[in-house]
Amino acid sequence: MFLEIHKETEEKMKKTVKVLEEELATIRAGRANPALLDKVMVEYYGVPTPLNQIAGLSAPEARLLIIQPYDSTALGNIEKAILKSDLGLNPSNDGRIIRLVIPQLTEERRRELVKLVKKYGEEAKVAIRNERRNANDELKRMKKDGDITEDDEKKAQDEVQKLTDRYVENIDQVVAKKEQEIMEV
Repeated sequence: MFLEIHKETEEKMKKTVKVLEEELATIRAGRANPALLDKVMVEYYGVPTPLNQIAGLSAPEARLLIIQPYDSTALGNIEKAILKSDLGLNPSNDGRIIRLVIPQLTEERRRELVKLVKKYGEEAKVAIRNERRNANDELKRMKKDGDITEDDEKKAQDEVQKLTDRYVENIDQVVAKKEQEIMEV
């Protein structure tokens, strides 16, 4: 019974780390990455549509992103959406494709981005700890109902704590890697 709780808790923790990784992928690190544009929504025939669904995205160089719309009539809307986004990028349109030159980050901006990365990491750790609390509450309820013994409860709580420690360490590694990527000149 408590194996199910352990498995369920681990799944939720995995999802938390995955969400953190996706969130960090959208933070600009000075090098071109198509994931930067994941949150850009383009008005396409009156419907807000993710940019990556209406255009091909590529990074042919370290500081250049190329956006090639599947429908050339969407060029203007894509340009507007990029300008409206908080990415701070200026699109260059040649009638067929849009080029985005990724400018070099200033030291001050790098430090701001590192703070943001740490904030996301801390939020992910809080989510992991909430999952631990939920699992422990469920174990306490099971003990109270007589489904498991006190020894089983303690053993299961220890396992949940080991799981929590492992995922918190995993989050620290993900955050440290992103920090290093941002601070790299």
